[in-house]
Amino acid sequence: MHINELDAVATRTSLDLVARSTPADFARPTPCAAWTLYGLVAHMTTQNLGFAAAAGGDGDLAHWKLVSLGDDPIATYRDSVTQVLDAFAAIDREEIPLPEFSTEVTFRPEQALGFHFVDYVVHSWDVARTLGLPVHFDQDVLDEALRITESVPGGQSRLVPGAPFGPAADAGELSGLDRVVALLGRSPNWPEDLESAA
Repeated sequence: MHINELDAVATRTSLDLVARSTPADFARPTPCAAWTLYGLVAHMTTQNLGFAAAAGGDGDLAHWKLVSLGDDPIATYRDSVTQVLDAFAAIDREEIPLPEFSTEVTFRPEQALGFHFVDYVVHSWDVARTLGLPVHFDQDVLDEALRITESVPGGQSRLVPGAPFGPAADAGELSGLDRVVALLGRSPNWPEDLESAA
């Protein structure tokens, strides 16, 4: 599958999971320690809108400002998914501005799609864990997610405020989605590890 198709799979999976939320669920904690489910979905919505603008060549950082989910968080998120997938399908430029990532350089469409793709594979897992639901990706999706994940820089860059991913957890003999999320700073055992530490 092309990265465009892989990203669409990950993004639609995230929507399928978010759509199963109830109003009470939005107060739940998530594997992203700073966010409840509401905060996580607001972040995901904002990222979709930022990437959608960028795909059209708009590098204004204002498009990446955190949005409110309004009275219907699921509908707001669904609209952002439509916008970003439509924008990615219509890309006709060789470079894309991603001001939240860098104001110094632009990125090839394949790079931009790769960033969004791996983020939404992981956020699908975040939402699934929050809701106590399973999430499944085919092997080609997982293979590409792992390839990109293993190229994400580690070290001190993951400790700065606002870093997109925390320090890698011990991936050991893990494979598949568990390995992807561990390398990007999640505990594959969440929330069980929190309960055992309590």
